Amino acid sequence: MLERLTTEQSNEKTKCLDEMTVKEILQVMNEEDQTVAAAVAKQLDSIEKLVQIVIAAFQRGGRLIYVGAGTSGRLGLLDAVECPPTFGVDSKMVQAVIAGGWEAMVNAAEGAEDDEETAVHDLEALGLTENDVVVGIAASGRTPYVVGALRYAKQVGAATGSIACNQGAKISQYADAPVEIETGPEVLTGSTRLKAGTAQKMVLNMISTASMVSIGKVYGNWMIDVQATNEKLKERAKRILMEATGVSAEEASLYYEQANGEVKTAIVMILVGCSYEEAKARLQKAGGFVRKALD
Repeated sequence: MLERLTTEQSNEKTKCLDEMTVKEILQVMNEEDQTVAAAVAKQLDSIEKLVQIVIAAFQRGGRLIYVGAGTSGRLGLLDAVECPPTFGVDSKMVQAVIAGGWEAMVNAAEGAEDDEETAVHDLEALGLTENDVVVGIAASGRTPYVVGALRYAKQVGAATGSIACNQGAKISQYADAPVEIETGPEVLTGSTRLKAGTAQKMVLNMISTASMVSIGKVYGNWMIDVQATNEKLKERAKRILMEATGVSAEEASLYYEQANGEVKTAIVMILVGCSYEEAKARLQKAGGFVRKALD
Protein backbone atom coordinates (compact mmCIF):
# COMPACT_ATOMS: atom_id res chain seq x y z
CA MET A 1 0.00 0.00 0.00
CA LEU A 2 2.74 2.48 0.91
CA GLU A 3 4.36 2.37 -2.50
CA ARG A 4 1.14 3.68 -4.02
CA LEU A 5 1.23 6.84 -1.90
CA THR A 6 2.99 9.73 -3.61
CA THR A 7 4.04 11.05 -0.19
CA GLU A 8 6.04 7.84 0.30
CA GLN A 9 7.76 7.81 -3.09
CA SER A 10 11.36 8.84 -3.66
CA ASN A 11 11.97 12.33 -5.03
CA GLU A 12 14.10 12.23 -8.18
CA LYS A 13 15.54 15.67 -7.39
CA THR A 14 17.05 14.49 -4.11
CA LYS A 15 18.46 11.06 -4.96
CA CYS A 16 21.89 12.36 -3.91
CA LEU A 17 20.72 14.42 -0.93
CA ASP A 18 23.58 13.15 1.21
CA GLU A 19 26.11 14.41 -1.33
CA MET A 20 24.70 17.93 -1.58
CA THR A 21 26.19 20.98 0.06
CA VAL A 22 24.12 22.77 2.68
CA LYS A 23 23.29 25.50 0.14
CA GLU A 24 22.16 22.91 -2.39
CA ILE A 25 19.94 21.22 0.20
CA LEU A 26 18.35 24.55 1.08
CA GLN A 27 17.82 25.39 -2.58
CA VAL A 28 16.08 22.12 -3.41
CA MET A 29 13.92 22.34 -0.30
CA ASN A 30 12.91 25.88 -1.23
CA GLU A 31 12.10 24.81 -4.79
CA GLU A 32 9.96 21.94 -3.57
CA ASP A 33 8.17 24.14 -1.01
CA GLN A 34 7.16 26.51 -3.80
CA THR A 35 5.04 23.74 -5.31
CA VAL A 36 2.88 23.47 -2.17
CA ALA A 37 0.84 26.66 -2.61
CA ALA A 38 0.04 25.66 -6.20
CA ALA A 39 -1.14 22.24 -5.04
CA VAL A 40 -3.39 23.85 -2.43
CA ALA A 41 -4.76 26.30 -5.03
CA LYS A 42 -6.05 23.37 -7.10
CA GLN A 43 -8.26 22.31 -4.18
CA LEU A 44 -9.86 25.65 -3.24
CA ASP A 45 -13.34 24.44 -4.23
CA SER A 46 -13.02 21.45 -1.90
CA ILE A 47 -11.63 23.62 0.88
CA GLU A 48 -14.52 26.07 0.44
CA LYS A 49 -17.03 23.24 0.89
CA LEU A 50 -15.28 22.20 4.11
CA VAL A 51 -15.24 25.78 5.42
CA GLN A 52 -18.97 26.14 4.71
CA ILE A 53 -19.61 23.00 6.78
CA VAL A 54 -17.55 24.45 9.64
CA ILE A 55 -19.45 27.75 9.47
CA ALA A 56 -22.75 25.88 9.62
CA ALA A 57 -21.56 23.98 12.70
CA PHE A 58 -20.60 27.22 14.46
CA GLN A 59 -23.94 28.79 13.58
CA ARG A 60 -25.82 25.94 15.24
CA GLY A 61 -23.66 26.16 18.34
CA GLY A 62 -21.41 23.24 17.44
CA ARG A 63 -17.65 22.81 17.69
CA LEU A 64 -14.81 22.21 15.25
CA ILE A 65 -12.75 19.21 16.32
CA TYR A 66 -9.52 18.32 14.54
CA VAL A 67 -8.26 14.72 14.69
CA GLY A 68 -4.81 13.52 13.70
CA ALA A 69 -1.68 11.59 14.59
CA GLY A 70 1.94 12.72 14.65
CA THR A 71 2.64 15.92 12.71
CA SER A 72 -0.95 16.08 11.46
CA GLY A 73 -2.31 15.94 15.01
CA ARG A 74 0.15 18.55 16.25
CA LEU A 75 -0.78 20.90 13.43
CA GLY A 76 -4.46 20.51 14.27
CA LEU A 77 -3.79 21.35 17.90
CA LEU A 78 -1.64 24.32 16.89
CA ASP A 79 -4.52 25.79 14.90
CA ALA A 80 -7.03 25.08 17.65
CA VAL A 81 -5.08 26.73 20.48
CA GLU A 82 -4.55 29.91 18.44
CA CYS A 83 -8.29 30.52 17.97
CA PRO A 84 -9.15 31.85 21.48
CA PRO A 85 -6.48 34.59 21.59
CA THR A 86 -6.94 35.52 17.93
CA PHE A 87 -10.72 35.49 17.70
CA GLY A 88 -11.87 35.73 21.31
CA VAL A 89 -13.76 32.43 21.21
CA ASP A 90 -14.15 29.90 23.99
CA SER A 91 -11.38 27.30 24.08
CA LYS A 92 -13.99 24.56 23.58
CA MET A 93 -15.20 25.97 20.26
CA VAL A 94 -12.17 24.69 18.33
CA GLN A 95 -10.46 21.63 19.79
CA ALA A 96 -8.07 18.91 18.72
CA VAL A 97 -7.41 15.32 19.67
CA ILE A 98 -4.16 13.58 18.83
CA ALA A 99 -3.27 9.90 18.84
CA GLY A 100 -1.39 9.21 22.04
CA GLY A 101 -2.89 12.18 23.91
CA TRP A 102 -1.07 15.21 25.23
CA GLU A 103 2.15 13.25 25.73
CA ALA A 104 2.30 12.81 21.94
CA MET A 105 2.74 16.56 21.54
CA VAL A 106 6.30 16.40 22.81
CA ASN A 107 7.19 12.73 22.42
CA ALA A 108 6.58 10.62 19.34
CA ALA A 109 3.84 8.03 19.85
CA GLU A 110 3.82 6.50 16.41
CA GLY A 111 2.13 3.24 17.44
CA ALA A 112 -0.88 5.13 18.77
CA GLU A 113 -2.00 6.03 15.26
CA ASP A 114 -2.94 2.41 14.54
CA ASP A 115 -5.69 2.29 17.19
CA GLU A 116 -9.16 3.11 15.85
CA GLU A 117 -10.92 2.46 19.16
CA THR A 118 -8.83 5.01 21.03
CA ALA A 119 -10.07 7.67 18.63
CA VAL A 120 -13.64 6.73 19.48
CA HIS A 121 -12.92 6.99 23.20
CA ASP A 122 -11.22 10.36 22.72
CA LEU A 123 -14.26 11.78 20.92
CA GLU A 124 -16.64 10.24 23.44
CA ALA A 125 -14.68 12.04 26.16
CA LEU A 126 -15.41 15.33 24.39
CA GLY A 127 -19.11 14.52 24.28
CA LEU A 128 -19.30 14.64 20.47
CA THR A 129 -22.79 15.52 19.18
CA GLU A 130 -24.53 15.94 15.85
CA ASN A 131 -23.97 19.71 16.11
CA ASP A 132 -20.20 19.33 15.82
CA VAL A 133 -17.90 18.92 12.83
CA VAL A 134 -14.91 16.56 12.93
CA VAL A 135 -12.01 17.17 10.54
CA GLY A 136 -9.59 14.28 10.15
CA ILE A 137 -6.02 15.15 9.14
CA ALA A 138 -3.64 12.55 7.71
CA ALA A 139 -0.93 13.06 5.09
CA SER A 140 -1.19 9.44 3.99
CA GLY A 141 -4.97 9.58 4.07
CA ARG A 142 -5.18 6.17 5.70
CA THR A 143 -4.23 6.58 9.38
CA PRO A 144 -6.43 4.15 11.40
CA TYR A 145 -6.83 6.57 14.33
CA VAL A 146 -8.28 9.18 11.97
CA VAL A 147 -10.41 6.64 10.13
CA GLY A 148 -11.88 5.47 13.44
CA ALA A 149 -12.66 9.04 14.49
CA LEU A 150 -14.46 9.86 11.24
CA ARG A 151 -16.43 6.62 11.32
CA TYR A 152 -17.61 7.37 14.84
CA ALA A 153 -18.46 10.95 13.92
CA LYS A 154 -20.67 9.68 11.10
CA GLN A 155 -22.41 7.32 13.51
CA VAL A 156 -23.12 10.17 15.90
CA GLY A 157 -24.46 12.32 13.07
CA ALA A 158 -21.73 14.97 13.23
CA ALA A 159 -20.54 16.64 10.02
CA THR A 160 -17.17 15.44 8.77
CA GLY A 161 -14.26 16.73 6.73
CA SER A 162 -10.79 15.46 5.91
CA ILE A 163 -7.40 16.72 4.78
CA ALA A 164 -5.07 14.27 3.02
CA CYS A 165 -2.01 14.69 0.82
CA ASN A 166 -2.72 11.77 -1.50
CA GLN A 167 -5.45 11.22 -4.06
CA GLY A 168 -8.05 8.49 -3.37
CA ALA A 169 -7.45 8.75 0.39
CA LYS A 170 -9.28 6.29 2.63
CA ILE A 171 -10.34 9.03 5.05
CA SER A 172 -12.12 10.79 2.16
CA GLN A 173 -14.67 7.96 2.18
CA TYR A 174 -15.89 9.10 5.60
CA ALA A 175 -15.88 12.84 4.93
CA ASP A 176 -18.77 15.04 3.84
CA ALA A 177 -16.14 17.46 2.55
CA PRO A 178 -12.86 15.72 1.67
CA VAL A 179 -9.78 17.71 0.70
CA GLU A 180 -6.99 15.89 -1.14
CA ILE A 181 -3.82 17.86 -1.86
CA GLU A 182 -1.27 16.07 -4.00
CA THR A 183 2.02 17.37 -2.59
CA GLY A 184 4.14 14.63 -4.16
CA PRO A 185 7.36 12.97 -2.98
CA GLU A 186 9.16 14.64 -0.10
CA VAL A 187 12.74 15.93 -0.20
CA LEU A 188 13.44 13.36 2.52
CA THR A 189 11.52 10.27 1.45
CA GLY A 190 8.41 9.70 3.55
CA SER A 191 9.03 12.67 5.87
CA THR A 192 5.55 14.17 5.63
CA ARG A 193 6.37 16.85 8.19
CA LEU A 194 7.83 18.69 5.17
CA LYS A 195 5.69 19.54 2.11
CA ALA A 196 2.64 17.62 3.33
CA GLY A 197 2.83 19.33 6.71
CA THR A 198 3.14 22.73 5.06
CA ALA A 199 0.08 22.03 2.90
CA GLN A 200 -1.93 20.91 5.93
CA LYS A 201 -0.97 24.05 7.86
CA MET A 202 -2.02 26.23 4.93
CA VAL A 203 -5.43 24.55 4.76
CA LEU A 204 -5.93 24.75 8.53
CA ASN A 205 -5.12 28.46 8.38
CA MET A 206 -7.81 28.84 5.74
CA ILE A 207 -10.42 26.85 7.66
CA SER A 208 -10.11 28.71 10.95
CA THR A 209 -9.61 32.18 9.44
CA ALA A 210 -12.35 32.04 6.80
CA SER A 211 -14.88 30.50 9.19
CA MET A 212 -14.19 33.08 11.91
CA VAL A 213 -14.49 35.95 9.42
CA SER A 214 -17.83 34.49 8.36
CA ILE A 215 -19.27 34.54 11.88
CA GLY A 216 -18.35 38.15 12.62
CA LYS A 217 -14.98 37.85 14.32
CA VAL A 218 -13.30 40.28 11.92
CA TYR A 219 -13.97 43.86 10.78
CA GLY A 220 -12.05 44.88 7.68
CA ASN A 221 -8.92 42.82 8.21
CA TRP A 222 -8.64 43.55 11.93
CA MET A 223 -8.84 41.03 14.78
CA ILE A 224 -11.63 42.82 16.61
CA ASP A 225 -12.19 40.06 19.15
CA VAL A 226 -8.51 39.70 20.04
CA GLN A 227 -7.94 38.81 23.68
CA ALA A 228 -5.46 41.36 25.00
CA THR A 229 -3.74 39.19 27.60
CA ASN A 230 -0.42 41.06 27.58
CA GLU A 231 0.92 44.55 26.94
CA LYS A 232 1.79 43.83 23.30
CA LEU A 233 -1.77 42.73 22.58
CA LYS A 234 -3.24 45.70 24.43
CA GLU A 235 -1.22 48.04 22.25
CA ARG A 236 -2.31 46.08 19.18
CA ALA A 237 -5.94 46.44 20.26
CA LYS A 238 -5.57 50.21 20.60
CA ARG A 239 -3.81 50.43 17.25
CA ILE A 240 -6.74 48.56 15.68
CA LEU A 241 -9.07 51.19 17.12
CA MET A 242 -6.96 53.97 15.65
CA GLU A 243 -6.77 52.37 12.20
CA ALA A 244 -10.41 51.29 12.07
CA THR A 245 -11.90 54.58 13.25
CA GLY A 246 -9.28 57.28 12.74
CA VAL A 247 -9.14 58.35 16.38
CA SER A 248 -5.96 59.49 18.09
CA ALA A 249 -3.86 57.32 20.39
CA GLU A 250 -5.28 59.13 23.41
CA GLU A 251 -8.86 58.64 22.24
CA ALA A 252 -8.20 55.00 21.46
CA SER A 253 -6.95 54.41 25.00
CA LEU A 254 -9.99 56.17 26.44
CA TYR A 255 -12.51 54.21 24.40
CA TYR A 256 -10.62 50.98 25.04
CA GLU A 257 -11.06 51.48 28.78
CA GLN A 258 -14.70 52.57 28.45
CA ALA A 259 -15.45 49.43 26.43
CA ASN A 260 -13.83 47.17 29.02
CA GLY A 261 -11.18 46.14 26.53
CA GLU A 262 -13.73 44.96 23.96
CA VAL A 263 -12.35 46.21 20.65
CA LYS A 264 -15.43 45.56 18.53
CA THR A 265 -17.66 47.33 21.07
CA ALA A 266 -15.31 50.31 21.14
CA ILE A 267 -15.38 50.53 17.34
CA VAL A 268 -19.17 50.74 17.34
CA MET A 269 -19.11 53.30 20.16
CA ILE A 270 -16.76 55.51 18.16
CA LEU A 271 -18.28 55.19 14.70
CA VAL A 272 -21.90 55.41 15.83
CA GLY A 273 -21.25 57.87 18.64
CA CYS A 274 -23.12 55.86 21.23
CA SER A 275 -22.76 54.48 24.74
CA TYR A 276 -21.25 51.16 25.70
CA GLU A 277 -24.71 49.74 26.38
CA GLU A 278 -26.10 50.80 23.00
CA ALA A 279 -23.05 49.45 21.19
CA LYS A 280 -23.49 46.08 22.91
CA ALA A 281 -27.19 46.03 21.98
CA ARG A 282 -26.40 46.87 18.36
CA LEU A 283 -23.81 44.09 18.17
CA GLN A 284 -26.18 41.58 19.68
CA LYS A 285 -28.90 42.49 17.18
CA ALA A 286 -26.33 42.26 14.36
CA GLY A 287 -25.18 38.81 15.41
CA GLY A 288 -21.73 40.13 16.32
CA PHE A 289 -21.01 41.69 12.91
CA VAL A 290 -19.60 45.19 13.28
CA ARG A 291 -20.65 46.41 9.83
CA LYS A 292 -24.25 45.44 10.45
CA ALA A 293 -24.12 47.07 13.88
CA LEU A 294 -23.15 50.37 12.27
CA ASP A 295 -26.35 50.61 10.17
